[in-house]
Amino acid sequence: MTFEEKLQNYAKLMVCHGLNVQPGQMVNISAEAYHRELAVMAVEEAWKRGASYVNLDLNDSRTTRLRIENSDDKDLEFVPAYVSEKYKEIVDKTGANLAIRGSEYPDILADLPTKKVNNLRLSNHKAIKYFYDEGIGKSKVHWSLANGATPGWASKIFPKMDPEEACAMLWEEIFKACRADKENCLELWKEHNDRLHARSKRLNDLELETLHFSGPGTDLKVRLSKLALFKGGGDESPRGVEYEPNIPTEEVFTTPDNKKTEGEVSATRPFLINGVLIENLKLVFEEGKIADFSATNGAETFKEYTSSDPGASRLGEVALVGTDSPIFQSGLVFQDILYDENAACHIAVGSAYKFCLKGGESLSKEKLEEIGCNESMVHTDMMISSEEVSVNGTTYSGEEVQLIENGKWVE
Repeated sequence: MTFEEKLQNYAKLMVCHGLNVQPGQMVNISAEAYHRELAVMAVEEAWKRGASYVNLDLNDSRTTRLRIENSDDKDLEFVPAYVSEKYKEIVDKTGANLAIRGSEYPDILADLPTKKVNNLRLSNHKAIKYFYDEGIGKSKVHWSLANGATPGWASKIFPKMDPEEACAMLWEEIFKACRADKENCLELWKEHNDRLHARSKRLNDLELETLHFSGPGTDLKVRLSKLALFKGGGDESPRGVEYEPNIPTEEVFTTPDNKKTEGEVSATRPFLINGVLIENLKLVFEEGKIADFSATNGAETFKEYTSSDPGASRLGEVALVGTDSPIFQSGLVFQDILYDENAACHIAVGSAYKFCLKGGESLSKEKLEEIGCNESMVHTDMMISSEEVSVNGTTYSGEEVQLIENGKWVE
């Protein structure tokens, strides 16, 4: 297949499988301006699927930097009312929302004041909290994330290569990880989803109470409530239509009890928060909360982020990924959460997924608090496994089960 054929295949994957656009559905697509051609391909695919309306927003991270540099704290809190209304309408009309990421300028916010960058992110989140809570948290919106390559991002992964050559190399890695380099791409994704669904069912049948991660610098126990559900692969909206939130995806994940994580853990890959790379992070949890941490880079940013609100220092997600992941097998560290989270087991501080709880969408606020469903305006994943990390489970009946041994699934 030529590059153009793969790119067209990728756009079709995003819209037909990722969003699974239905006839008469409204579609919102946002993308970095660098990915304009790919975004236009996605718009065309949405119209082919019978969308009633397709909107495209192109963004440039340079404008974000300009706003932060030229605004005081009060100005950074302002979000026009039409932004909230737009995302509320997407939820209320059970629309579809695609975000095409992949930064053209990956370091553009790294040297700006940590507090101002975090305040802007918080303000934007508050403005569309309804979208996150109802659209994503309750699966009312067909939403999907995907990435496009840029020379700036690719140079982070392949620093010794010419930026344009590195970008071409990164595109090939993206196509491979997403199966977009195969003509039967959509059929391959169905088979992959079947595997992830089967893995989730196996974990749910075990009725796990605790996940125990052990390895170098890691001795962490994550408690699950009896209502916890593992999910993996495509999700299903209330209208009974399946869609794929992340392209690619290799994880099975669930919602932990935010009051009962204990122990220490070492991150096995760096990750970005507000444009700053957090490196060599080590965490200590006590009674579900981060009690102490250290990092060789990005410590101030991590501290600001996890102080955003009371739930920002507690877990909202725990996910299992084995070394069978093609992203892990690539041997690359992508410095991008969509890819790196699908190369390793991970935990996430911040907001939890209600759809990962039995009947979670209809549980009262009091019941959600009782079972430890975390509430927050942040959510970021931290990778915590490698070939040296194992995961054991303890069931509610007291049985010990080895789930992952030295990074590899024990089927």
